[in-house]
Amino acid sequence: MGLECHDPSDPHEWLRRARSNFARASAEPTDPEILLEDLCFDAQQAAEKAIKAVLVHRRIHFPKTHAMADLFSLAAKNGVEVPTNVSAAAALTTYAVETRYPGVVESVSHEEWIEAVASANLVLRWAVAVIGPPGN
Repeated sequence: MGLECHDPSDPHEWLRRARSNFARASAEPTDPEILLEDLCFDAQQAAEKAIKAVLVHRRIHFPKTHAMADLFSLAAKNGVEVPTNVSAAAALTTYAVETRYPGVVESVSHEEWIEAVASANLVLRWAVAVIGPPGN
């Protein structure tokens, strides 16, 4: 296994990880073994890592948490403009824990998965716009 180190203080590394989660979340589940709950978890992770990329970019310390509302609030309290449609993605937090294990909540519907991917995409696009290209 290669041990290439990716700098956690580089917001573009956070975006790289967010894009990876987003790619998995948005892939059409052609295999019946793939659970929509797991794809929604990846959508949540994409959005969470995108928010954290913005916080890293602005040098705002954040706690280890999946609570996206708290992360959006922290960004806003530190002068980052968070559009309402982006902060609405805080609803994805439920996919960080509750849907990852059997019997906790009902199965995720196809429509809920599509909505989760769309929300994650909004957050990712917002983060890229805030951070800008590498070298900023």
